[in-house]
Amino acid sequence: MEQKFYDAVRQNPVIAAVKNNEGLEECLKHEEIKVVFILYGDICNIPRIVDKIVSAGKIAMVHVDLIGGLSAKEIAVDYIHRNTKADGIISTRKNLIQRAKELHMYTVFRIFVIDSMALAETRNVSDIRPDFLEILPGVMPDIIRDIRCMTNVPLLTGGLIRKKQDVINALQAGAMAISATNEKVWDM
Repeated sequence: MEQKFYDAVRQNPVIAAVKNNEGLEECLKHEEIKVVFILYGDICNIPRIVDKIVSAGKIAMVHVDLIGGLSAKEIAVDYIHRNTKADGIISTRKNLIQRAKELHMYTVFRIFVIDSMALAETRNVSDIRPDFLEILPGVMPDIIRDIRCMTNVPLLTGGLIRKKQDVINALQAGAMAISATNEKVWDM
């Protein structure tokens, strides 16, 4: 099951991250987009949002931390697993990543690298074994290289990526793919 996720990311190293219905509709028009990060919704509409993505033949990854009505407890992952067709989750919480792994869902552990303490925390990511580690912001090639050397978890990066050169720099620094809400980046 993991291979499908890796292959989709390899096939197109630009992941559409959607934060509203307009972004969702736009990403569905892009045949080359294989993976979609869902960064909005609530417990009432997330099944419909996920269904649109899955029906379009794309991998749907729900950022559980951002879904209204869900808690920071493992039951939130159980809800997504039971009530949607989501392929996996994104979270900043280790307990949610661990629960998703138990349910055989794809996982992206997201870390905001805002200081040296957050950077040091990336060393411990291998313990929870997410499918991908996503570091934000994504416009720090030197930090991406450092993290690549510190962990054996494949890297994604996102946040503040606006130009083609930002994408190239992230990929050359060791990221396998980038995620972006900026629709202009989806075409790069």
